[in-house]
Amino acid sequence: MVDDPVATLRRFNRSWSQRVGVLDESFLGSGRPLGPSRLLFELRGGGTGVRELRERMDLDSGYLSRLLRQLEGEGLIAVTPDPADARRRIATLTKRGEAAQQDLDDRSDALAHGLVDALSDRQRVRLAECLDQADRLVRAATVSIELVDPASADARTAVAAYFRELDETFEGGFDVAAGAADEETLGGERGRFIVARGGGVVVGCGGLQSLADDIGEIKRMWVHRDWRGLGLAGRLLRRLEQEAAALGHQVVRLDTNSSLVEALAMYRAAGYVEIPRYNDNPYPDHWFEKSL
Repeated sequence: MVDDPVATLRRFNRSWSQRVGVLDESFLGSGRPLGPSRLLFELRGGGTGVRELRERMDLDSGYLSRLLRQLEGEGLIAVTPDPADARRRIATLTKRGEAAQQDLDDRSDALAHGLVDALSDRQRVRLAECLDQADRLVRAATVSIELVDPASADARTAVAAYFRELDETFEGGFDVAAGAADEETLGGERGRFIVARGGGVVVGCGGLQSLADDIGEIKRMWVHRDWRGLGLAGRLLRRLEQEAAALGHQVVRLDTNSSLVEALAMYRAAGYVEIPRYNDNPYPDHWFEKSL
């Protein structure tokens, strides 16, 4: 019988942190603790913005600054102004830093091999499957959903990704111009726009506009492909329904296309019922409504 998930997670954290040396002052025998070692891992593939690092690693700005100074003092990184914007700073690995990063990768691989080599082939497959599922669930649990201005950079990034997917999905493509002019209706006093963030990046979005005082419409529902199957779309939908109720709507409507099979299944499971066409949108072939 599976234990309480909180107790199970705490037990796993204790076991795993001991085996990988999280508490050692010299992580993996590298001569530096986990914090700066983890930062070295993130600094790959060219220069990385300090703000991006802070968001991706979810670190306090003061702590991140101390880590950067430590690595800079060791000659492993260089922190310089961004040529495109002097207000931003870019952290880049030096040659010594690249060597230190490779050394950490080698040590980490050796530790992982040491842990799994004692297992049978079947046990290794099961371990990989379980850890992959655990990683996906933990990522899902740590996603944040926030109200934003539909004209903000994050909102536009999400909507652009949404439009690209529709263009790939619909035969004949998708007319972006036909759907791009709704920032005003999804904002202001009678509209709402939300984005989901995971790992410092936008991974989902959804919008709400008012069709009448008592009727809201959900639009621009999108979840990044890498984050699907984790219940995030359902969370976005429920949050938009809550926002609609807060605006005084008694009913929410939405439309979708039969090619979006997962979306159709989710709306029906969430209590939406099909209704006749209520708009002149040329792309949908299903229209739904739900009483709040």
